[in-house]
Amino acid sequence: MTTQETERDHWLNLPDPELLKECDQESCRSRGKGGQKVNKTSVAIRLTHRFSGISAEDDSSRSQHENRLHALHKLRHNIALQIRKEFSQDSVFQMEPAPALSNHQRYSLWLATVLDCLAANNWDPKETALQLNTTRTHLLHLLFRDSAAWQYINIQRTQSGLYLLKGN
Repeated sequence: MTTQETERDHWLNLPDPELLKECDQESCRSRGKGGQKVNKTSVAIRLTHRFSGISAEDDSSRSQHENRLHALHKLRHNIALQIRKEFSQDSVFQMEPAPALSNHQRYSLWLATVLDCLAANNWDPKETALQLNTTRTHLLHLLFRDSAAWQYINIQRTQSGLYLLKGN
């Protein structure tokens, strides 16, 4: 198991200030609409996690502070999507119920565990749902709400020679 795999859950559990300390921050100008304000100030933020090399950026707000928080949320999500580790049934017992919203603090850890289970089951949602003590329909409904996760799962299924999952 690589360092990234062993540390992933730790990184996803870190409080925002602690995770931010592990990142290189870069300010830059926003792209898109905004007129003079966008062209004169560097409010967009790019965070690169030093230990994993995974990055995320945000320029959705005119506030650098808000963009930093959004980029941190995206970074957690990217870590959950990109780092797989071996799934064990013990993970299910430690797993909290699915957070109602994808911006919930524990969502990324939940997503990472579900993706680990899917990967261990060759991206089969039926078998995964059984191991996670839920139904296939409920699991797919939760995952469908996250377009990046849904796309990631379908890419993995395609690479495994499986059909694409359809949305709800």
